[in-house]
Amino acid sequence: MKRIIVACGSGVATSQTVASKVAELCEQRGIMAEVEAVDIKSLDAHIKNCDLYISITPYVKEDYGVPTISGIPFLTGVGMEEAMKEVERILKVK
Repeated sequence: MKRIIVACGSGVATSQTVASKVAELCEQRGIMAEVEAVDIKSLDAHIKNCDLYISITPYVKEDYGVPTISGIPFLTGVGMEEAMKEVERILKVK
């Protein structure tokens, strides 16, 4: 099973919303993934054990050692299909 981390400033509202949406889309597409919302301050503790990081907060292009994409499309709906295709590509789901 793949592991996706979604992080925002507090780890409560925005990241939970995006994590729920991504989990729902993964389930619809048959992607076996655990999607977890965390706050940005605890990101370092969680990112080491994930396959994909979805960022809600603006971030510096830092190399976390895992693929990183923006979560804004999952929040707004604008560009969500393209973002989900990127999730599939990263997780190598066909």
